[in-house]
Parts: sequence; C-alpha cells; structure tokens
Amino acid sequence: MSNSVWMDGQKLPKFGKLTGSVKTDVLVIGGGLCGILCTYFLRKAGVDCVLAEAENIGSGMTCNTTAKLTSQHGLIYDKLMKSRRKEIAAGYLKANECALAEYRRLAGEIDCDFEEKDAFVYSCSDREKIEREVRAVNDLGFPADFMEELPLPFPVEGAVRFPNQAQFHPLKFLAAIAEGLPVYEHTMIRELAPHKAGSEHGEITADKIIVTSHFPFLNKHGSYFLKLYQHRSYVIALCGAPDVHGMYVDEARTGLSFRNYQNFLLIGGGSHRTGKNGGNWQELRRFADLNYPEAEEAYAWAAQDCMSLDGIPYIGQYSARTPDLYAASGFNKWGMTSAMVSAMLLRDMVTEKKNPWEAVFSPSRSMLKPQLLLNGAEAAVNLLTFTGKRCPHMGCALKWNPHEHTWDCPCHGSRFDAGGGLIDNPAVGNARISSK
Repeated sequence: MSNSVWMDGQKLPKFGKLTGSVKTDVLVIGGGLCGILCTYFLRKAGVDCVLAEAENIGSGMTCNTTAKLTSQHGLIYDKLMKSRRKEIAAGYLKANECALAEYRRLAGEIDCDFEEKDAFVYSCSDREKIEREVRAVNDLGFPADFMEELPLPFPVEGAVRFPNQAQFHPLKFLAAIAEGLPVYEHTMIRELAPHKAGSEHGEITADKIIVTSHFPFLNKHGSYFLKLYQHRSYVIALCGAPDVHGMYVDEARTGLSFRNYQNFLLIGGGSHRTGKNGGNWQELRRFADLNYPEAEEAYAWAAQDCMSLDGIPYIGQYSARTPDLYAASGFNKWGMTSAMVSAMLLRDMVTEKKNPWEAVFSPSRSMLKPQLLLNGAEAAVNLLTFTGKRCPHMGCALKWNPHEHTWDCPCHGSRFDAGGGLIDNPAVGNARISSK
C-alpha cells in the first residue's frame, strides 16, 4: 500500500515533544484536522491552549480522507426528519453549511486546491428513497435536485444533487492552519484525570480538555465503547480515467464514491466493519479494470471512520458528569466538514458562548438505537472468543487482516501491526501478539 495522494511531496510543520510539566487553560488531544482547527479557533478567540499529538500532525485519518467538503452526508435528512424532528435536521444542515462557508472563507487565503463542486448521493436500486431525500431537503429550504443520469459507468435509479459544495487538499490546508500553533508532537496522552493529562515524558494541567483523538479513549465516562464502532474503507487513484465533474457517493454503505483531483480519479469503497471481511482494494481494482481498462493505478490507501448510533457526530461535553471535558467523534465518514463543525461548536462551548447546534450534536443524547444492540453483540462475541491475541483497550479478540497485514479489533476498531505495535486507537498501548 502506498501513501495517499495528499502525502506525496507534502511537508507539514514540525513541533517538539512535551517534556516536563505545562499549565494551560485548554488542552486539545489529537492533531488531526479537527484538533488543529479547534486549537486555531481557540487561539483566535484569545484562549491560552496547547495541543498534544501522539505522532505527527495530520498523520492519522486526515491524510487518508477523500477530502469532500459538503453538507450532504448520505441520505441523512429524510432519516432525521422522521427520527429526531425537523428542527434537528435543520440544525444539522445549517451547521454543516456554516462549516462549508468557513472553509470557503479560509481557503480564500490559503493555497489548498479548493474547488467548488456539486455533490451527489445516488442509488442503484431505489428511486423512491432518493425522491424522499430531495423532498426532505427542499422542505428544509435547501435547493437540492433530483438527477436521473450521472457521468458514471453504470446506470442509477436516481441521485440527489447538492449545488455549491467543495473539495480541497486537506494537508495543504492543515499545513497553513497549523503554522505557529502551540503543538507538542510525539506526545501520546495515556492517562486522563480531572484537569490533568499524562504522557510518557510529561504532564499537562488544564482547566478544560478537548479530546479529538478520533475515538475517545477514556472508557470511564460517556459509554463511547458502546455508542461507536469503526469502519474501514479503501481508495485508489487512477491516471487516465475521465473527469466526473463532481463528488459522488452511493447511498448504500458498501457502494462506491468518486471525485477527481488534478489528473486523478479517486474511487472509494470496499468498506467493512473493522475486524470483518470486505471488498478492500480488490473490489476497487476489479471495478477499475472493467470500467476504466486504459487507466493506471497511481495510489492506494485506506481510511478508518468512527460510526455513531444515529448518523450524527458526538460533539460537546464528553458526558453529563464531566463539565470540563469535551469530545468530538463519530464523524460517520464525513470528517472534513464535521471537523469544522466541531471546532466552531467547541470554541463556543469552551468560551461559554451559546451555540444553537449544541442539542443537535450532544454526546449525551439517547443511545436507544438498533445499532447499540449490534455493537453490544459484537463485543460479547469477541470477548468470549478463545484466543491469546487480545486488544489492550477492553480485551476483545483481535482478528488478522490479510489485506493490510494488521491485527484489528472488531469491537472498537483498534489496530496493530503484525508484531502488536499500535496503529489506531482507542487502545493507547501495544498488543501482545504471541505465536502460540
């Protein structure tokens, strides 16, 4: 597997490691786009803050995105209108449109290959589902359109078009935003206590702490181990394939996504729950061989996403009992726009400014969703599986991923290399992988 197209030749600012003790008003944990934006906005608001990143900034999920900036997150609006009221759906749409507008504003000052594009969610099997989504979005006051034909190499039953969305180069943007911020790299926070965070070589004391480390790793509060699971998906970048003139995603979770970047066509898909089987890159390569036989693969990479119970991220107070601890997670494969929503919302919460989106994204909202039962069943099965290869997060049985040569946790999505070295959280340490 090669690095993503975003990593090729891209340089990011470098920062030192934490040594000793530091005091600050706000600590941000996690140096992906979400954490960097949180720190950037807090500094703009005059808040004393620092960020701690376990490796290098942008080295986690941010460098493996397909980098779509859109408020169109699958067929979510019809679902929200039925399950959580029109006001919640309207708030979700408004928050993401504001996030897109903020990207547009900042991109006016940053060379990050920002391009205005229409976004489409298509269905290969269910026209009625698309029509319902168009009606729901129009009812919220947004000018979505129904489309019958797309420039893709297969027929569709219909698609929802969102005009005036965008795409960009995430690491070019991140590099500009991060310049000059108070960041500690190679500083993994392994322990959290009220107003304190400990790493291997130091400690940070803060009045407030924001956890943007992809999957919240503190199990004592918030029940994130029950209300989140992780999903892997795969991307190939083709040279010599056509320009599809937009951003496209299948409404089916195992479908394909498309967008162009420069002379590359990015095709995403092959998705599966982490620790399970799926199409992986092989599915994408078979599709490319059949539909773009003259094209050549230039890059291939994989992404991992935290999935919430109801399709809405968890952004806000970590739990009802932790007034000075905050979280941002569960971005459901829409991490770029959700990162900006998180940064704006958490800035306001930390500075005690009322934000109209708090109730929409509250991590303390009801957990009574069908996915909760599936998550619990998955955990029970893997906890009872007889094996010595266990995830140090909560003890679930690890499964070998032959495509990526990793040990993956089906319960919460932690991943480890062949020798047990930690790759992805919520685990904060290595796994013991024996040959027995």
